[in-house]
Amino acid sequence: MSKRVLILSASPRKGGNSDTLCDQFALGAQEAGHDVEMIRLRDHHIGYCTGCGVCNRTHRCVQKDDMADILDKMVKADVLVMATPVYFYTMDAQMKTLIDRTVPRYTEMTDKEFYYLITAADTEPSHLQRTIEGFRGFAEDCLDGAVEKGIVYGTGAWHKGEIQHTPAMQQAYDLGRDV
Repeated sequence: MSKRVLILSASPRKGGNSDTLCDQFALGAQEAGHDVEMIRLRDHHIGYCTGCGVCNRTHRCVQKDDMADILDKMVKADVLVMATPVYFYTMDAQMKTLIDRTVPRYTEMTDKEFYYLITAADTEPSHLQRTIEGFRGFAEDCLDGAVEKGIVYGTGAWHKGEIQHTPAMQQAYDLGRDV
């Protein structure tokens, strides 16, 4: 059965290591017959949540930026892939901003499968647990029926392109193929 897969890349660098893993995941998922869309957050204007609280009543954000369209795609997707580089032991600001801005419609994000793609210069996957806990806090603690399906730890990749020489490339492809 074909699924709607939405890949959210928080890589600030075009062709960065996180983007590269997203491309591999997408290739695997497309080859398996799934409908895949990738959103590179750097290409969109997403303002910071201002904490105004209006969305708690209206289920719409007062900000006029790209988040409403992205949020609509997140609600419609069957599978959400969240990819981020890790600079100081957690997800980058672009991904955290996206998560914060889901408040207007997060209760509509039910029964989603989640995959996490993480890249870091650090070579020890255990040092990336804060990032995973941040993702799990969002998905598992806030969204009904969220199921974590897989994680790729793209460790040892600091400079652009270094991820290509790691096992994470095949792991990302395999996870995409197995959606």
